[in-house]
Amino acid sequence: MLKIYKKLKTSLKYLDLGIICCFIILSIIGIVMVYSASMVSASKGALTGGVPIEANFFMKRQFIFAVLGFLLIIFISVYFNINAFKKSNNQKLIVLGTLFLLFLTQLIGKDVNGSKNWINLGIFSLQSSEFLKLAAIFYLAFILDKLLKNNKNYKLVNLIPPLGLLGIGLVFVLMQGDLGGTLLTVGIIASILSYSDIKNKIKLQIISITAIPTIIYIFYTLVFDANTLYRMKRIKVVLDPFKYENGDGYQLTNALISISNGGVFGRGLGNGILKLGYLPEPHTDFIFTVIAEELGLAGVIFVLLLYAFIIYKGFFYANKTNNNFYKLICIGVISYLFMQIFINTGGVSGLIPLTGVTLPLLSYGGSSMLSVSLAIGSMLAVIREIKKDELKDKI
Repeated sequence: MLKIYKKLKTSLKYLDLGIICCFIILSIIGIVMVYSASMVSASKGALTGGVPIEANFFMKRQFIFAVLGFLLIIFISVYFNINAFKKSNNQKLIVLGTLFLLFLTQLIGKDVNGSKNWINLGIFSLQSSEFLKLAAIFYLAFILDKLLKNNKNYKLVNLIPPLGLLGIGLVFVLMQGDLGGTLLTVGIIASILSYSDIKNKIKLQIISITAIPTIIYIFYTLVFDANTLYRMKRIKVVLDPFKYENGDGYQLTNALISISNGGVFGRGLGNGILKLGYLPEPHTDFIFTVIAEELGLAGVIFVLLLYAFIIYKGFFYANKTNNNFYKLICIGVISYLFMQIFINTGGVSGLIPLTGVTLPLLSYGGSSMLSVSLAIGSMLAVIREIKKDELKDKI
């Protein structure tokens, strides 16, 4: 215990306590808002197929997820050696393990809201697509760092195998019906490649090559995919939601009404109306609208500022180091957070079509909480190493 305490005390000076504080505050807000959003619906059985449960059922589980997430962050940021991800064997384990998990999900996964991307573990359900995002961050940071460090005459062919492996993972996620998760992972990969120091010529070649399967996929969905009509309706609804308020636009119009009800300071915690049967899954995908209605514009701005601080810090440290591996992990993590926040808030506010992506640290869900905690913990471990390197340079 004494060794653990000494290690913790020594590491504290290398940690970014601001990011940890933001994580704690967001997690607490998430626990409170999950309770507010679900307490009535849970007690009436509206969220559990008509079976009434305890009003605080979802809140208690979210509390457990948040505590586990916090412990995970502390352990990774203090004790975990992030340079372990520079070893080929560890990367193989991460990537192949993730692909196996996605394959297993395809075989035994359960269908939730039209997406077959959950594995029932009894205590909770694991969403395998969440871990492809993490695998993409660590694997690309490793590959690009290795390429830029050891091979000055690298070509596109050096990047095709790793991108192909991640592409297989994306195909699995698409097959599971999780278009939002697919787009988010593609965005993370694109952000890391764009920010990296690989040649612009290679970046253009990657864009050209990936354009081909993208066009094929769009053609396939328009001609053969049964979900195409459903997706087209979502786009149509975004353009004029209140025209379809009694049909396809029901979810979005109620989300917009919920947001507008909040005004500047909100109706008060627990006093939201639209969560009472008008919003589907108010404790998950639509948690942002509950926050807007009950805490108002002031609450929304406060939450967004907490997110912005974490993203700013990640970008700050990415620009502070010359280590490609550290830099790209930071970029991967903040692109993960930024895009997930944008897709969720943009969807429920009518800026983009709804995709069913959760809001990090606020929406109910163990897989999302653990995935985001792993990502932030890894970024904190990177920041620790950047600060150590900075101290060595001064000496």
